[in-house]
Amino acid sequence: MSTTTLPARSLFHFAFHVTDLDEARRFYGGVLGCTEGRSTDTWVDFDFFSHQISLHLGEPFKTTRTGKVGDHLVPMPHFGLVLLLPAWRALAERLTAAGVDFVLPPQVRFEGQPGEQWTMFFCDPFGNPVEVKGFGTTDAIFAS
Repeated sequence: MSTTTLPARSLFHFAFHVTDLDEARRFYGGVLGCTEGRSTDTWVDFDFFSHQISLHLGEPFKTTRTGKVGDHLVPMPHFGLVLLLPAWRALAERLTAAGVDFVLPPQVRFEGQPGEQWTMFFCDPFGNPVEVKGFGTTDAIFAS
């Protein structure tokens, strides 16, 4: 198995609002490195780490910092993905170099325990919160 990608059981599709498609292209395409897919004047698709996201013009969903992660409150609801640790580290470096303002900077949680994971939270330019988790092995993802 590759140390940078996870086998997909199935793909998810998530559609949500943004207020500017050009800014969305700069963030999702430029900063995150996602490949752009189909688009119209009112929406654009991206390959979000082998999943499909569709960004539609409109009012982004309301979030509140009510999700407790350790001693931090993070935005709820949020979406995200799981990467194996080498890919997670590369993305964390890419986001840091791009000057992304983290809600929760890259860090490890549950160190030395079942389910040890690295996590980071950030928002896109429209306030849509994203969490990216990193695991050393696929077995750790659902460890309890």
